[in-house]
Formats: sequence, C-alpha cells, structure tokens
Amino acid sequence: MDLYTLAEDAPELDGPVLLYHFEGFVDAGGAGRLAIGHLLAELEHRTVATFDVDRLLDYRSRRPIMTFDTDRWVEVDTPELSVHVAHDATGTPFLVLSGPEPDREWERFVTAVGDLVDKLGVSKLITVHGIPMAVPHTRPLGITAHASRPELINAQTSNFGRVQVPGSAAALIELRLGASGKDAVGYAVHVPHYLSQAEYPQAAVAALEAVTKSTGLVFPMDSLREAAERTTEEIEEQIRASSELSSAISGLEQQYDAFAEGAERESLLAESTPMPTGDELAAQFERFLAERDDRE
Repeated sequence: MDLYTLAEDAPELDGPVLLYHFEGFVDAGGAGRLAIGHLLAELEHRTVATFDVDRLLDYRSRRPIMTFDTDRWVEVDTPELSVHVAHDATGTPFLVLSGPEPDREWERFVTAVGDLVDKLGVSKLITVHGIPMAVPHTRPLGITAHASRPELINAQTSNFGRVQVPGSAAALIELRLGASGKDAVGYAVHVPHYLSQAEYPQAAVAALEAVTKSTGLVFPMDSLREAAERTTEEIEEQIRASSELSSAISGLEQQYDAFAEGAERESLLAESTPMPTGDELAAQFERFLAERDDRE
C-alpha cells in the first residue's frame, strides 16, 4: 500500500507477535511508552517498515522540534511511525510498531496495518497502555484485559461494564482486525490516579509481564525493575514527610482492601466515601517537592 514502505530485506518470520503502542492517547504513568521504549533500548532491532507520517500526522497540532543555530536552521526532529523486528532474551523474533498516533486516515491506517500483518505473518497483536484508577500504589497493580476473542484472555473478569469512551487508533486496530479474524489483545494497567501524570515504571513492568504471560516472550527486565524500585522509594519518602498524603493513601488502601474482600460495590471507579481526586493528590505531591526544594 502507498501508506507504508516495506524494507526490501524484510525478514521472513514464522508467526511473530506484533506489539504496538502509539503516543498521544491515554497512557497513565507512561505504561505503554515506557514498556515499548525499554524494549527498543535494551534489544537490538532494525526497521522493517515505515509509515508516511506526512499523510497521517497534523504537524500544526504537534509541531516537530527544529534546531536554529546562529543564522540558519540545521536540524528537524522528524517523527517516525515504524515497525521494527527485535529478538527477545531467548532469540525469538517479534515485531514492534510504535510512534505517534495518527491524526487522520485511521481506517486506511488500520487497513495498512492489516496488510503488513498478512505480509509479515503476524500471529497475534498486543497493545499495552495505562489508565488512571482510584487505587493505591501500595497494592498490586490491576490489569484490564480485552481481546478480539474471549479465549485469548481466559474470560478474565473486568471492572467495567458497557461504556462509551473516546476512540483510539490502537483500539480501532483491535476492533477491525479482530473482526477480520486476527487475534488481537490489549492490556490496560491500572495506575494510581495521583501518579498518572508522572512516569511510573511499575506500570511498564506489569505490562511487559502480561505480554510474557500471553506470548511466552522473555524480556530483559532488570533495569526497568530497578527504575521501579527507585520510583517507589521516592514516593514513600514523600509520603513519610506529609501526614496529609499518608492519610489520603491510607484511605485508598482501605477502599481497595474492602473491594478485594468482596465488599458490595460495582467497580473501583464508584466512590462510596469522599476521596481525594487525582488532581488533589498530585497537587499535594507537587507542594511537597516544592517545599523540599526550598529547604535544600
């Protein structure tokens, strides 16, 4: 198709998994971005297909960064939307589709992805991202799984009923390619709502562990887990220094535990008692950091 260019030396693969994530849609804690970025940073990879971003992106809504040096323009950071082939820790090849979410021509883009899936022999498509939830960071991260066929996620229960939400290119891929008979799975990691605007490596760890469980792919995780541990230590330091934060987190823990024990409520999204909003908790963290900087 004219929407992408396939490399002449694209490898012939035996049913590879395709992981995909697009920047621009909801991704609490940077779960999907950090997960995909970690894989591309840790594993050797090469580009096998590139999409025509001039057709798919609106540069006026997200302008590329250009560098001006003294009296002339010297560089432009052109966005890329590409498919890469990489190998996991056991040598198994898999594909990664990443880049900015297209602004236009979604249906043609999905058709093009489907065409690439056929040409590269993809066996399963998987996407990951984070969603903000009223959960404490001191409890295990939950995951909402969804798929083109219930068997792909073992009929996992969900905290959601039937809802209408703003669409995304990633969701449209699952919908359209799933309808055409492709296996497509998505994992939405539940990120504490007061941390949704920050980088939360714990969410990326949970996302990649879900991918491993679904596919058998084995990823190098040490550096990502170390980043998660550092983040947890920083969060705990902030909480210890603020009785207000400590009280708010304690309330979330009680709410979470009541739900986990089978208390009568339909969803963690429902609030039976007044709880601080994500913005309020985030503001408390910001005030603490500002006060600490002033003291230092």
